[in-house]
Amino acid sequence: MLTRVDPALSPEAAAPVAPHAVVIGAGLGGLASAMRLGAKGYRVTVLDRLDGPGGRGSAIRAEGHRFDLGPTIVTVPQVFRELWAASGRDFDADVDLRPLDPFYEIRWPDGSRFAARQDTGAMLAEVGRLSPGDVRGYERFLKDSEARYRIGFEDMGRRPMHRLADLVKVLPAFARLRADRSVYAHAARRVKDERLRMALSFHPLFIGGDPFHVTSIYALVSHLEKAFGVHYAMGGVEAIARAMVKVISAQGGQVRQGVEVDEVVLREGRAVGVRLASGEEIGADIVVSNADAGHTYDRLMRNVPKRRWTAPKLRRTRWSMSLFVWYFGTKGTRGLWPEVGHHTILNGPRYEGLVRDIFVKGRLAKDMSLYVHRPSVTDPGVAPEGGDTFYALSPVPHLGHDDPVDWAAMEEVYRRKVQDVLERELLPGLGKHLTASRVFTPETFRDRYLSPHGAGFSIEPRILQSAWFRPHNVSEEAKGLYLVGAGTHPGAGLPGVISSAEVLAQLVPEPVGVEVAR
Repeated sequence: MLTRVDPALSPEAAAPVAPHAVVIGAGLGGLASAMRLGAKGYRVTVLDRLDGPGGRGSAIRAEGHRFDLGPTIVTVPQVFRELWAASGRDFDADVDLRPLDPFYEIRWPDGSRFAARQDTGAMLAEVGRLSPGDVRGYERFLKDSEARYRIGFEDMGRRPMHRLADLVKVLPAFARLRADRSVYAHAARRVKDERLRMALSFHPLFIGGDPFHVTSIYALVSHLEKAFGVHYAMGGVEAIARAMVKVISAQGGQVRQGVEVDEVVLREGRAVGVRLASGEEIGADIVVSNADAGHTYDRLMRNVPKRRWTAPKLRRTRWSMSLFVWYFGTKGTRGLWPEVGHHTILNGPRYEGLVRDIFVKGRLAKDMSLYVHRPSVTDPGVAPEGGDTFYALSPVPHLGHDDPVDWAAMEEVYRRKVQDVLERELLPGLGKHLTASRVFTPETFRDRYLSPHGAGFSIEPRILQSAWFRPHNVSEEAKGLYLVGAGTHPGAGLPGVISSAEVLAQLVPEPVGVEVAR
């Protein structure tokens, strides 16, 4: 029984004291977990080493610009609405979501373009314009995507997968849907045009996966986009994180920033709290780690013998790629570059070869593909009047490969290459308008987020690193320890990390004798 009685009270006045949950990390998964636990009646303390909430979804400010550091879109808003509803609140009263149309535009070196939209007719027209012979195949791909969504997201993605029996139950569906086939291989069976094959298969890159090796179950993203749209939160994802903190505070919980957890404290095989880098110890009835699963097991539980997630196993694990992100501001550009919308994907001359260099060979290629975020076309307050705020993201190898990139030497060289590509292919004259400039390399991801090898999205979501094969939401290494976030089930991306908190709520015991105030 988790309920505690305060010993300072007399027997007559004694009343149940809500059990205490400590959450390590104020990323979106950690904050969502705190909300779920608060709704259950737990007293919750969230601990985070950064100076503001959101983790990878936080922001920095420079010269009047707000730079959203990580995720920029919301693809399944109902997971947030359900989270708020579980806390007795209204998400749409706290967060202003704006639908994007188009979601993004993909551009290729030959000058062709593809605008992704929610409307089926508009998408069929886009496919027909690029490759008329692929329209029927695209329609089949959409049906395939919906079937994979039903299994991969609504079923597996929203319930625990820590028992082997849970995996066995879905194997027939996996076989039927050819989960052994990669996303790219599946797209290639439906459409012939290489540009469309890329447009239908690149989505795993948003969660750190190699499209040529990640299971075709992840084709479900195309259905997510079509069914629910793609949205932008005014104020950025940081605005969602800050709204979450307000809910946690209203529940009686607290979020402490600027404190780093150094170790999970165990007693007789059970997590009983955490020790901070300062030496302070905080007791808990349960501990929830939103830190990277690799960091949790390799660092925070370094003094605990592990049965499954041992150091050798973590070394054998395949990690997602990392990211090079250039955040930059411009002045005098509002209205300039009118064909550049909120999101643009600039493809380099290679697709498979570039992906192979990043994931398999672990080398920094001479060419690049870029994901360009221009939020100021939707949210003018992100930049000073008359200016724009951007980030350009290039997938790059993580630091765990043989002969990793020396980013201290390459940072400015590579940033200059990114600028050259942007000036040549998207933003002519960019250099004349530049103001603020910040760069994140894989070393930043390693040092800021304590991400193993500087991986951008934790463990790569290959088929044998997904569901039951992934670090479980309820730890097998210590009783009372739970994991949420990108490195656990169901995986990376905003829908994944928010759903990990939903799974957590199904696993954590109900407090006994504690009334929940809504």
